[in-house]
Amino acid sequence: MSELVAVDIGGTHARFALATTQGGRVAHLGTPVTLRTSDFPDLPSAWQEFGRRTGKALPRAAGIAVAAPVQGETLKLTNNSWVIRPAALAGQLGLDRVLLVNDFGAVGHAVAQLGADQFRHLYGEPDELPAEGSISIVGPGTGLGVAQVLRRDGVYHVIETEGGHVNFAPLDAIDDALLVHLRMRYGRVSAERVASGKGLANVYEALCAQAGRPVQFADEKSLWAAATAAQDPLATAALERFFLALGSVAGDIALAQGAVAVVLAGGLGLRLADALQRSGFHRCFTDKGRHAERMARLPIKLITHPEPGLFGAAAALTRLG
Repeated sequence: MSELVAVDIGGTHARFALATTQGGRVAHLGTPVTLRTSDFPDLPSAWQEFGRRTGKALPRAAGIAVAAPVQGETLKLTNNSWVIRPAALAGQLGLDRVLLVNDFGAVGHAVAQLGADQFRHLYGEPDELPAEGSISIVGPGTGLGVAQVLRRDGVYHVIETEGGHVNFAPLDAIDDALLVHLRMRYGRVSAERVASGKGLANVYEALCAQAGRPVQFADEKSLWAAATAAQDPLATAALERFFLALGSVAGDIALAQGAVAVVLAGGLGLRLADALQRSGFHRCFTDKGRHAERMARLPIKLITHPEPGLFGAAAALTRLG
């Protein structure tokens, strides 16, 4: 049995935990320490704070999931000001072994290794995740994460992607107006501009503009509270648009990846599961013309493990031996 540090760096928070491994798998994930990325100038300073809170020497191995493509000499996180230089990281953190993975690549490792009891069935055929084939992973959080797990002959492969940055595809006249509104602000409009934590504010502001009504909720927290509690008609309408867009893009990704199942993850997944099942998410997921029947059968699961990014970061390093 050995010990390592698991790290999951998102747009808003960085999570750290000690993990023990045995037989090439994660045996135990310790209690996470969550730090706001905006409170620290870089990863080494947040690492030091984690070490201080742990109160003991940290293991000299780490699996680190980051919200960015893991390529090149410098990693600039998508929704975070931190910059990571992979070649210097082991020296900066005092490590003998370090593995960097994309944040949703880490979730892919979690999906591949977690048991059936860590998933909630939402739609489609009520089977366990298939042992063979492609599983699409879509996760709305600060951004919109996308990954793929390919299972073949008892072995799995995780494909890290930036699928959340595909073009936003309008579904109706309201979405057409939403696209025009967002294009004036961003130029190119990606799916993440709508189907993510930050996207709800974009949709709400556009609906207010269409209705000729001033914006009532200036911060994301109060907007999400109003939307989920149905306290404001336009906030509630924005949340439904969020679900429609998420269902549509999740279906597009499943088609593009030839998926035999879909897993929803991300920071908003567990919080919104009940509301999602009352929404038009599945209608838009299945509304794929000649493929509608096939889409309706696809199992859609929600990962319920509280820290899939941390678990997956540890699992990715453990898998290397």
